[in-house]
Amino acid sequence: MKKITLLLAFSAFATAAFAQTTPSTEVKVRDNGTTKVVTKTGKTNVGQALDNTKDAAGNVAHKTGSAIKRGARKTGHAVKRGTQKVGNKTVEATQKAEAKTE
Repeated sequence: MKKITLLLAFSAFATAAFAQTTPSTEVKVRDNGTTKVVTKTGKTNVGQALDNTKDAAGNVAHKTGSAIKRGARKTGHAVKRGTQKVGNKTVEATQKAEAKTE
């Protein structure tokens, strides 16, 4: 059942993506007798929604990657500082032990 639903959804999106409109020209006559030429170009609402969804997914992936990178940098910095503190304590303990033995 899942496969059928997935197949139907995929075909609907694929059909909508290919259903892009070609430029069309329409002439409208106003109440006062003048004419207005309207040219319609661009994507259908569904096609535009697909593009927006793709862009949004890219933005989310970019933000997630940036957050992971920033977190890794912060963790690396914390580890480095912790290592330095442990090293300093070790040096102090060694110096105290040497002072006691003299």
